[in-house]
Amino acid sequence: MSEDLEHFVSSAPFDPVSVEQLTPEQEKYYLASQWQMMWWRFKGHRLAVFAGIILILSYLSIIISELIAPYALHTRHTDHIYAPPQAIHFMHEGDFVGPFVYPLNYTLNMDTLKREYSENTSEPRPIRFLCSGDPYEFWGLFDASFHFVCPDKKGTLFLMGTDRLGRDMLSRLIYGARISLTVGLIGITISFILGITIGGMAGYFGGWVDSSVQRVIEILKSLPELPLWMALSAALPANWSPLLIYLGITIILGLLDWPGLARAVRSKLLALREEDYAVAARLMGSTPKHIIGRHLLPNFMSHLIASATLSVPSMILGETALSFLGLGLRPPITSWGVLLSEAQNIESVALYPWLMVPMLPVVIIVLAFNFLGDGLRDAADPYD
Repeated sequence: MSEDLEHFVSSAPFDPVSVEQLTPEQEKYYLASQWQMMWWRFKGHRLAVFAGIILILSYLSIIISELIAPYALHTRHTDHIYAPPQAIHFMHEGDFVGPFVYPLNYTLNMDTLKREYSENTSEPRPIRFLCSGDPYEFWGLFDASFHFVCPDKKGTLFLMGTDRLGRDMLSRLIYGARISLTVGLIGITISFILGITIGGMAGYFGGWVDSSVQRVIEILKSLPELPLWMALSAALPANWSPLLIYLGITIILGLLDWPGLARAVRSKLLALREEDYAVAARLMGSTPKHIIGRHLLPNFMSHLIASATLSVPSMILGETALSFLGLGLRPPITSWGVLLSEAQNIESVALYPWLMVPMLPVVIIVLAFNFLGDGLRDAADPYD
């Protein structure tokens, strides 16, 4: 028979650090919140970070479009219709002059009736910086004429050419970003509110509420997207002001984008509503609105943010497509889709390919949103 061993119990309070000594890096990691871990994971996705920087700079630029653009929005140069892009030079006849462009001379080809431009290499026109140029109304609030970049007082500066009315394409591209980029933000706000509200109700209550919402979503998903956009856009009154047309287009894009988000919210809530903390909140008398908003949605808000960043490009492309087809925004409003509508004539594109320049920012912004969405989606689950 074995002897009973005396059992010693320490009366000192339990100290987990004395059991396992943690390095500062480990302690920082173990005590980090979910948002901190998402940020660390996101920083490791270099392409997503670069895309985020591009988007931040793009959206900041729309605040000061008047200062960035070398010309005012409606400035016309009747002597430079369909002028090609002017190249920037630094050396003139072997001497460093600084950034400048050569003026353009044109002749009318009587056989093809095409304006043919050539550089006058004897008269360099320096580019001015932080200068006074075309007057404008800053956000319609006050008159100003300050620009970051200006052409020479006796020259021109068409870095992306001009259109059929002699308007600078670069300036109109910068002004068009103000409309095209904000369409996606306003549209996703509407879609976000509808998707979370309707999807949250379907996922939390279930039953006939869920069945009704699912049938509505299936009907909307079965409709061809572009023809539906076209039909609703064409239904907007032609006598509406450009501002009302803009608001109408953004509302239409938001109303047609919520089903996908609603399904994601519904599927998450169906699983989370049976968790212990949700049941406990319900037994304690919390209202469905409080349970959904305080306990359920925060558990997958990171996924919703990633979904939102992936939805914005579709809205930008939707506005661009509608405006290109003449069913969206119309002049005098300037957007990338409106600018591309001038390139519908294949003859114009063949003769003046710079009219397709507005396609480049659309591609860059859509890719940036997709890369950013991929990075956020990967970072949404730091424990993965």
